[in-house]
Amino acid sequence: MNAVAEARLKDRRRTMAGPVGCGLCGIDSLEQALRDLPVVAHSDFAMTPAQIKGAALALPGQQALHDATRAVHCAAWWADGGIRLAREDVGRHNALDKLAGAMLRAGAVSVRASTHPTDGNAHRTPVQGAIVLTSRISIDLVQKVAVIGAPILIAVSSPTADAVALADALGITLIAQARQDRFDVFTHTDRIATETEHVR
Repeated sequence: MNAVAEARLKDRRRTMAGPVGCGLCGIDSLEQALRDLPVVAHSDFAMTPAQIKGAALALPGQQALHDATRAVHCAAWWADGGIRLAREDVGRHNALDKLAGAMLRAGAVSVRASTHPTDGNAHRTPVQGAIVLTSRISIDLVQKVAVIGAPILIAVSSPTADAVALADALGITLIAQARQDRFDVFTHTDRIATETEHVR
């Protein structure tokens, strides 16, 4: 571990080892969990309501481990009309971490030297696609989606109020309670296209 990383770890003052990859266990305040992340830049990527509902409905087909155990979460990357990658884990944070690694290996997201902005106008280059999760959405998951650079986050469960505020600040379209017949859009509604518009 280099000196800069070690200093950041000490600043977080964690008092216990966390069982999953949320980054919150053992810290003294919520402010310590918030990272200084660039905003996901605007792009022409959008999804129609039918695609959003279809992405959520496609998740069960990616959950072989859940079918066997009924005890794990799934994180998936939707792009070009379907789910391209999916990963499962008992921890919702770990599932998203696994997906991020798979996306990196597949070339869907690029390696960056730093995710910290150099100024107040710094933006994260967006990937073309959406992250789809089976879990509720908290600030730590929003931060991970921002690091990936995904412009849209879809969940079948609910977000916390802090997660909604953070997604709004980071330029992420947050969609939750996605079902066969409905979904709720909390932030950046401009990425929701009409059914007649061309969607990439």
